[in-house]
Amino acid sequence: MYTKYYGLTRKPFALTPDPSVVFMSEAHQEGLAILKYGILSKKCFLVLTADVGAGKTTLLQALVHSLKQDVHLCHLNNPILRRDEFFSYIASQLGLGWDGNKAMFLIEFGHLLRECYKKSERVLLIFDEAHVFPVDLLEEIRLLSNLEEKGQDVLSIFFVGQPELNERMSDDRLLPLRQRIGIRFHLNRFSLDETRQYILFRLRHAGARHLNIFSDDAIVEVHQVSQGTPRLINIICDHALLSGFAESKPVINADLIRESVEDLHFPGEENPLPVASQAEPGKMRLFEVCGGVIIVILMLLVVLEMLPATRSISPLGRILPESLLQHLRF
Repeated sequence: MYTKYYGLTRKPFALTPDPSVVFMSEAHQEGLAILKYGILSKKCFLVLTADVGAGKTTLLQALVHSLKQDVHLCHLNNPILRRDEFFSYIASQLGLGWDGNKAMFLIEFGHLLRECYKKSERVLLIFDEAHVFPVDLLEEIRLLSNLEEKGQDVLSIFFVGQPELNERMSDDRLLPLRQRIGIRFHLNRFSLDETRQYILFRLRHAGARHLNIFSDDAIVEVHQVSQGTPRLINIICDHALLSGFAESKPVINADLIRESVEDLHFPGEENPLPVASQAEPGKMRLFEVCGGVIIVILMLLVVLEMLPATRSISPLGRILPESLLQHLRF
């Protein structure tokens, strides 16, 4: 609709990832290099996390398209499966037989690993959306690595998911799995400069005759609202181009971006757009611990106030009125 008006040959900000048009930020380049290293280094287990819409799928597509024929790939991006369905999917992807018998699957899988070792080939299992995997299925995945004979090192297993994956991995039952994870990487969102480069990259590959369709202040506004999340950048820019076409504005400015964001805002959403929280899990746990300590201290102070033997200390007497203290005392 708006492509001809802006001199484009196609929509530049389509939401569906296009393997032929991949913008690799510095973080994406590093992430792709680490994924490739995870295959070559024979570390077996790797964990990649990223916020919603940060580009995990794009990164995995780039990895898959770069794989050579000597890599046997199983890529699972829908982990809501029962155990039998899970093994059936892996068997189908790797060309193994499956008749509902787990023991026979394990025998065939072990045979595949031995054959790959003889041919200097690799087996790569990628489990996307791994943050929703049940603990018992994660344990099943760990046990698959036990089928490798000593010295083979042909199997690589990648867990890819949102930051909640780290919380899921903290389960005590997964301690043996955590001890086997050789590489961890978190894919960061775009910086302001990367957001600018990304928008220009998308316009260029959409056939733009000139690249000043978005003003500088518009790009700053896009970055601020999206917090550098590629998926939200696409949504905002696509809506802004549509609005700009409807209002006959050849250049998208900050005001038009704000109008678009207001149109896209979900009622009841605290942020202008649904952006994932950037709070780090470690910091969240620290806050929880501090809150727990404060509660324990307050309970101890209440106990001291209630017992006649320690009432003379009365630390609460300095901050609470006497009328309230009388209700605490025996």
